[in-house]
Amino acid sequence: MGVEAINRALVAAAGASVLVGAGIVASRFAVAEVPPLTLAMLRYAIGFCCLLPFAWSGLPRMRGRDLWAMAALGIGQFGVLIALLNFGLQHVGAAQAALIFSLFPLLTLLLSAALGRERISWMLALGVLISIAGVAMALASKVGASHAGHWWGELAVAASAAIGALCTVLYRPYLQRYPTVPVSAFAMLSSVLFLAVVALGEQWPARVPTFSGQAWAAIVFIGVSSGVGYFWWLFALKHESPTRVTVFLALNPVTAALLGWALLGEGLHSADLGALALVAAGLWLATRPTPAR
Repeated sequence: MGVEAINRALVAAAGASVLVGAGIVASRFAVAEVPPLTLAMLRYAIGFCCLLPFAWSGLPRMRGRDLWAMAALGIGQFGVLIALLNFGLQHVGAAQAALIFSLFPLLTLLLSAALGRERISWMLALGVLISIAGVAMALASKVGASHAGHWWGELAVAASAAIGALCTVLYRPYLQRYPTVPVSAFAMLSSVLFLAVVALGEQWPARVPTFSGQAWAAIVFIGVSSGVGYFWWLFALKHESPTRVTVFLALNPVTAALLGWALLGEGLHSADLGALALVAAGLWLATRPTPAR
């Protein structure tokens, strides 16, 4: 693979991760009014509509077995992951949720290596571990917190990161086989159909018309950014290793902390700034080219 293709993949991964961080903040705003499963369904329905015009023109012939696999990955990546993340955001702040979600690269690294999909270099492993050290620094002051639902929220965000890591590692064979946009659109559509059923418990057909204009503005922003961001994410996975792509999720805390402070009035403490510095350093180290490349 050429250097130019690698650079495009890394830029796409960075852009997608910034959009994820912004989406976390917008979701933190929206979950006060929109139930978690309903928010996830609307998010990806809008994202699918954004991708559909581009996916339709380049729709390839896909094997039935691959369609079932991509549908399952889409439900996991979009449905289950986002539902858990939205639940967690009801109990933890946007910056803290983004920092916990930064476990994503470490889990991806371990899974990718265990499945033989990726060779671990010392710079890549060290960069990921430095990013995790930033997560630990941010959460150190939370040990012993007694707020109701606090640890449930953190556990939900951590579980969403684990599901995302598994789906990320398993996606790549299908991205090598088919164009990126149709895969993205089909995965989103699968998750929307799944969420439309499981969100019936939240009575979304009756509640959707009652949402305020501010809630809808947040939903539309999250949906459009999801469509664009996921296309960039899968484009990066098509051309780069899973861990080198997911390590860019270290940008989530930077984006979420700054936007959470500016828009939601969430505190920005010295420990948070130190954590952001660590994840940025880990990102720089993990994406440095190695002689083998």
